[in-house]
Amino acid sequence: MRDRIISLNGAPYDGHPVPAMLASMAACGARNVEPAFIVGYTEAFDESAFSAAQTQQWQRWLLDAGMSCHAMSSHIDLGRDDAVEVFRGRMDFARALGAEVINTNAAARRLRKSFFANIEVLARHAESIGLKIGLENPGDGSDNLLNTASDAAVLLAEIGHPMVGLNYDAGNTISHRPGVVVPADDAVTALPLCVHTHIKDVRSDASGYFFTPLGQGHIDCAQILRAIAQTDIHLSIEIPLRLHRLPNAQPSRSPYRLPLADIEAVLKPALAFVQQHLSPLTAAQ
Repeated sequence: MRDRIISLNGAPYDGHPVPAMLASMAACGARNVEPAFIVGYTEAFDESAFSAAQTQQWQRWLLDAGMSCHAMSSHIDLGRDDAVEVFRGRMDFARALGAEVINTNAAARRLRKSFFANIEVLARHAESIGLKIGLENPGDGSDNLLNTASDAAVLLAEIGHPMVGLNYDAGNTISHRPGVVVPADDAVTALPLCVHTHIKDVRSDASGYFFTPLGQGHIDCAQILRAIAQTDIHLSIEIPLRLHRLPNAQPSRSPYRLPLADIEAVLKPALAFVQQHLSPLTAAQ
C-alpha cells in the first residue's frame, strides 16, 4: 500500500489570498492542498481562474510554499449544456497543478441524458491526461443522480469507465437526505467505489447545519476514518467555516472571512484527529 495523502481543502480560507492560505496550511503541518472552486462556497470566479497565466501562478505559489496538490474540488452540474467545455478546462488546470483527482457533482436527475453524453467525453479526456473524476454527493437537498451510496453502484456501472468514481462526503449527506440514511454508515458503504473522499463534521439543529471541528458534530467521523484505514483511499479535510446551511439545506455564506488564527485553531486539531484514527497506513500529509 502507498502512503496516504491527507489534504486540506481550501474552503475554510475563503477570502484569503492563495499565498497566505498555503503558508497557513504549511504552518498547520499539511503538505497537500485541495484547491476549492465551488460556486456558493467560495468567492465568485469565472473560467479565467483556470487560464494558462493562472496555472503558472498557482504552480509558483505551490513551489514557493513547499506544498503539493493531489486533488481539486471544482463542482458543476455535469449535465449542463456547456459542461464538457467548462469542466475540461478545469481538468487541465488541476492536472497541471499535479492533481490526480478532480471532484465535482454528477447532475440533477432531470439532466440524466445530457449527463451521460457529457461524462463519456470527459472520462475519455480524464484517461488521456491521467486524472480521475470523483463524483460527489451534494448537500442541498435537490434530486441528483447521486443522492446516497445506494445510487452509486448503478450510476458508476452505467458510466463504465475506470477513471470515474466517487468522492463521498458524509458531511453533505446529513443535510441532503436528513433521516434517510445514517451519514457515517452510508460513507462506509460508499468507500469501495471511492477514488477520494472528504471528511467534515456537521452539527444540525432547528436553525440549520453548521460545520464544526472534527469530532464535535453529528457525523461519526471516527467511524469513517477507521473504515478508510482499511483502504488506500486518499482524503481531504473540508471544513467550510465561512458557510452554514439553512434548514432547507441551502448554503449561506458569511460576509466576512475568518481570521487565519481561527482557521488554524480548527485545522491543526483536525489533522491530529484524522491521524489518530488512521493506523494501517502511514499518513503523508
